[in-house]
Amino acid sequence: MKRICCLSIAIVLLSAWITQAQVADAPDEIKAGIPVNYTESKVGTYTLPDALKLADGGPVSDAGTWIEKRRPEILGLFEENQYGRMPGRPADMSFDVFDTGTPAFDGKALRRQITVYFSKDKAGPKMDLLLYLPANSTGPVPVLLNAGFSANNLAVSDPGVKVGSTFDPVKKQRAPATPGKFNFGGIDVLPVLEKGYGLATINYGDIDPDSPAGLPFGVRSLYLKAGQTAPAPDEWGSISAWAWGLSRALDYLETDGGVDAKQVGLMGVSRLGKTVLWTAAHDTRFAFVIASCSGEGGAALSRRNYGETIKHLVEPTRYPYQFCANYGKYADRVNQFPVDAHMLLALIAPRAVLLQTGDTDRWSDPKGEFLAAVAATPVFRLLGKKGIDGTQAFQTGVPILHTLGYFMHAGGHGMLPSDWDQIFRFMDLHLKR
Repeated sequence: MKRICCLSIAIVLLSAWITQAQVADAPDEIKAGIPVNYTESKVGTYTLPDALKLADGGPVSDAGTWIEKRRPEILGLFEENQYGRMPGRPADMSFDVFDTGTPAFDGKALRRQITVYFSKDKAGPKMDLLLYLPANSTGPVPVLLNAGFSANNLAVSDPGVKVGSTFDPVKKQRAPATPGKFNFGGIDVLPVLEKGYGLATINYGDIDPDSPAGLPFGVRSLYLKAGQTAPAPDEWGSISAWAWGLSRALDYLETDGGVDAKQVGLMGVSRLGKTVLWTAAHDTRFAFVIASCSGEGGAALSRRNYGETIKHLVEPTRYPYQFCANYGKYADRVNQFPVDAHMLLALIAPRAVLLQTGDTDRWSDPKGEFLAAVAATPVFRLLGKKGIDGTQAFQTGVPILHTLGYFMHAGGHGMLPSDWDQIFRFMDLHLKR
C-alpha cells in the first residue's frame, strides 16, 4: 500500500513537471500556423554579423574603408538576400506638373501636384506626388516626404487634391479612391508647414499594389524580361519597388526651386517604415529617415526570436511578395542570414535616423529595434556621429535624439499625434535652417 502511494505521488509530481515543461515550451501565440514568442527568457542567444568586418575578414577601422569597401558589400547582401535588386532611374520617365502652386489651407500653403510617369506609356504605371510648401518661405525649404497608405486625396484634408486610385485585389483592377475607404494613415499638413518645412506625400499603391495579385499592375511589370512571369529570386519585391518610387519622387523634388533637395527626408509607418529605411540605405541623397514601428524586415533584429519573424513574413498567405524570393531561404535558418537589422541602420550612417515605436507593440519588437540601434552605433561613431550606447535606457517616453535616435511612446503600433513633438525636435536638431 505504501509503495502504491509513493508511486501515485511520483506520477502526480511527474505529471506536474511535464505540464510545467509544456507550458514553458508552449508558444505565447500562433500566427499563420507559426509560433510567436513574447517571453524574454525564451528569446535565445544569437551572434550578430560584424558590420565592421570585411568579407575577407579584414577590419574596417576608418571611414574610407567603410565607404569604399564594407558599405557596398553589405548593400549587395541586402539586395541579394532580403529586398531584391532594383533598376535605376528610367530613361523615359517624365513629370507632369498639373498644379503649379495653388494657395491652400487659407493661404498658408502653396500646393503642387505632379504625376510621375515611369515610362513613355502614359496609360502604364505612374505615381501622383503631392507637395505643400510654406506660403511665407523666402527660399528653398527642407521637405518631409511621406510614404502613404492612401491615395493623396484621402491622406490630407484638402478638397483641391486630385482623386487618386486604389487597387482592388479581388477584382484585380484599380478604382477611384473614395472617402470612407482606403484612408488609413492621414497626415496633418499645417503643423509641418508652421515649422518651416515642406511636406510631400505619395500613395505606395500607385507604384506597386500591396497584394500578391498586384504584379501586373505595378512598376515591376515594366521590367519583366521575355518569358518572365515573376522577378528572379534576387530581384525586387514590393518593398524595393516602393523604395524605387520614393527615389523617383526625389528625382522630381530635385527640380523644384522651392525645395532644398539636399535636405529631403523620409517618413513611413509599419511596412512603409521598412520601406523608408531601405530607401535611405539604397539612395544616399536622402538626408534623414523617420521609421515608425518597422519591426521584422525593418529595424528589429531578425536573430532575436521575439514577435514577428522572417518565417511569418514569408509564409505564403502573408507577405512573401514584399521581399525577394531569396529571403524565404532564411525562414528556418535565421542564424545563416548574412545580414541583420543593425546593418540596415548602419547603411544610412552618417545621416540621421529616428526609430519611433510603441511599448505595447510586441509584434514589432520595440526592444529588438533598440538593440539594433545599439549594434549599429559603432558605424555611426566611426563616421563621427553619435548613436545609442549600451548605457542608455530602453525606456518608454524618454527620447534619444542623436544622429541615430529612438523614441518609444506608451501605446501600440503606429504614430500618435503626440509623437510629432519628438519628430519636430529631431528634425530641428539635424537639419540646417
